Amino acid sequence: MATLHTRCCIAGGGPAGMMLGLLLARAGVDVLVLEKHADFLRDFRGDTVHPSTLEVLHELGLLEDFLARPHDKAYDIHVDIGGERAHIADFRRLKTRCGFIAMMPQWEFLDFLRDEGERHASFRALLRTRAEGLIDEGGRVVGVRAAGSDGPLEIRADLVVGADGRHSTLRGAAGLPVRDLGAPIDVLWMRVTKLPTDVSGSGGRVGTGRFVALIDRGSYWQCAFVIHKGGIEAIRARGLPAFLADFAALVPRFAGRLAADLPDWEAIKLLSVSVDRLEQWWKPGLLCIGDAAHAMSPIGGVGINLAIQDAVAAGNILGPALADPACTPAALDALLPRVQQRRLFPTRVTQAVQVAAQNRLINPLLDSTQAPRMPAALKLLNRFPALRALPAYAVGIGARPEHVLPARKKS
Repeated sequence: MATLHTRCCIAGGGPAGMMLGLLLARAGVDVLVLEKHADFLRDFRGDTVHPSTLEVLHELGLLEDFLARPHDKAYDIHVDIGGERAHIADFRRLKTRCGFIAMMPQWEFLDFLRDEGERHASFRALLRTRAEGLIDEGGRVVGVRAAGSDGPLEIRADLVVGADGRHSTLRGAAGLPVRDLGAPIDVLWMRVTKLPTDVSGSGGRVGTGRFVALIDRGSYWQCAFVIHKGGIEAIRARGLPAFLADFAALVPRFAGRLAADLPDWEAIKLLSVSVDRLEQWWKPGLLCIGDAAHAMSPIGGVGINLAIQDAVAAGNILGPALADPACTPAALDALLPRVQQRRLFPTRVTQAVQVAAQNRLINPLLDSTQAPRMPAALKLLNRFPALRALPAYAVGIGARPEHVLPARKKS
């Protein structure tokens, strides 16, 4: 078994893991990021890079290079309800450098973060390397057991960070207790061809007992069809033609292209939605961030950006200590609760809003047999455009946004 040594080992090459790896490498920390896949090319990962994340990239001096990569800009959020359009959020009203959401495939975002990380000599990313367990000595995590492309690995580290997603292997191995907040919905993800005659722009459509979000990806629509939790078997039992008919009734312009774009159930991916968080995000030698610490609903598309905020907070709090060779394991462990303390409030606020939206808006909508009507709150947003800055801030910035601390100059 090969053995590697590093100051910090991050399990998971998603947004939280790659961003933290970049931030630590920027601070001069020897950091190793493990990614179980050979690349980042996977469909239906979140593609929204919100204004808060764009602000972080600006603070790192990377915004211009980032926006040079292929992307689209979403300046607002709207939803069509019963033939009426509700304008919900206008990101141009935010006092930020970028008044839009950058719609970029997540593989582009992750490739960008990895490329920037590799500009630093202390950054390493191992693809095809899966974290399988923790190395615990005397009640403290001192490393990771992993499976690499060339066989098993033992990675010794002063700090291990679990950023391996909502089905985190490391949080399970650590035995950290999870609080399930409940999710009454699942989501069916699929691609539908975008025709030149289609009006551009992302949004949502609400029909009788149905809701779909349409994300404009330039050459195709990324569609999120919301269903009851566990409802996929009943939908499949009715047959694919019945599902496509329901979809076409909700988005009539798709009627002539759904059969070709969605020829079988393999073209329709199920996302089992969960909303949960760890009661404690850490134990000596280990910290969990991102979805490994708190799984989010896809509502608002904020999960990725909350994970980025976790990474920034962790980098700010832990970076100087990890960069100091004299910092002892005990001193490092004493800082881990500060990351949770910093990020717990925005996590609670965001999850509370998501759970309320699921239980009070989306679930009743799916149960409804009546034609939908425009809610009074949305009528207000239509009538008074300035109010759209409030939901824009909630989605685009969120509670307690993080800012990158300047890198310390080496003496």
